[in-house]
Amino acid sequence: MRHQTKITELLGIKYPILQGPMGGGFSTPELLAAVSNAGGLGSFGAYGLTPEQILALGQDLRSKTDKPYNINLWVSDVDESLKNYSAEKLEKVKQLYKPYFDELGIPVPEPNTNIPSKFEKQVEAVFEVRPAVFSFIFGAPSKEILNEARRLGIKTVGAATTLDEGLALEAAGVDAIVASGFEAGGHRPSFLQPADQSLIGAFALVQQLKAKVKTPIIAAGGIADGQGIKAALTLGADAAQLGTAFLIAEESNATPAHRAMLLSDEARYTVLSKSLTGRMGRMIRNRIADEISYQTEVFPFPMQSQFMGQLREAAQAQGRTDLNIFWSGQNAVCIKPGKAADLMQSLIDEAFNELPDYAGHTLG
Repeated sequence: MRHQTKITELLGIKYPILQGPMGGGFSTPELLAAVSNAGGLGSFGAYGLTPEQILALGQDLRSKTDKPYNINLWVSDVDESLKNYSAEKLEKVKQLYKPYFDELGIPVPEPNTNIPSKFEKQVEAVFEVRPAVFSFIFGAPSKEILNEARRLGIKTVGAATTLDEGLALEAAGVDAIVASGFEAGGHRPSFLQPADQSLIGAFALVQQLKAKVKTPIIAAGGIADGQGIKAALTLGADAAQLGTAFLIAEESNATPAHRAMLLSDEARYTVLSKSLTGRMGRMIRNRIADEISYQTEVFPFPMQSQFMGQLREAAQAQGRTDLNIFWSGQNAVCIKPGKAADLMQSLIDEAFNELPDYAGHTLG
């Protein structure tokens, strides 16, 4: 199978392999650089960083790679429902979670309802850094932002969880679209319909998008090895994005407990829940996700995530995996720990090397 695609040409990379931009502190400059230096596209999930931290990140990345890389932000980083949030609702959710805080022996924190969006200022910092690629989830940036990215020579990549979202991103003028299947770990980046109404598998979504949009497509969700990459390209994707497979890499910032969970039998059991952050995401099942249904009202994002921060820290300190959050995609069965460069080489070998191309020649 040929490794030259519309995406490799567009992004200036050798192989159509992208590392998923993991937020929540999981991304590291070392992981990004290892993937980019091996010919893929390394990514950094920067939605939690201040503009100053993004500028410092840019300096660090320049010292580690001269290859193309991606910085990712959240277009919608504060839920609209946080505005005018009532004291009655606030107290109700606090009481819902109080037993978990009590069990860990820590006080229930007082949630902060005054959380402004950071996105606009973050974009300014990203443009100052000038990565080769600026990707985003939870919608499309304004026309002004996309035009400025184009002026600076920065390629833009949006994430779609449905065909309608893919069509909206193409209409906005993005350079590439991630087909984000429900198999993927982490948050579901739906933005036109609620996430629980936007559950399409990656390979079905790739084919829907391929039939209706001209923009290059990146398959994401449940892809963890070279066979998955080949399958995605065969179905019409121009690249594949892997998240959980890189989360287990030595260079990621996953905790030892998280790594152990990803390699355990528990990784076979993932759930979609909003109980720990306020937005739907795929994680390894835990007690909180089991006991607090998706229909139960919790705080809006990011208030819920901030509210639960102390509980997650206490659970980690006390070794309570049943009360912690461990992001994972549905296909962790074949992931392997090790260095990111070794993972990249195995993906390249399995997907592209020593296989006949369509003309019968061998690609090395």
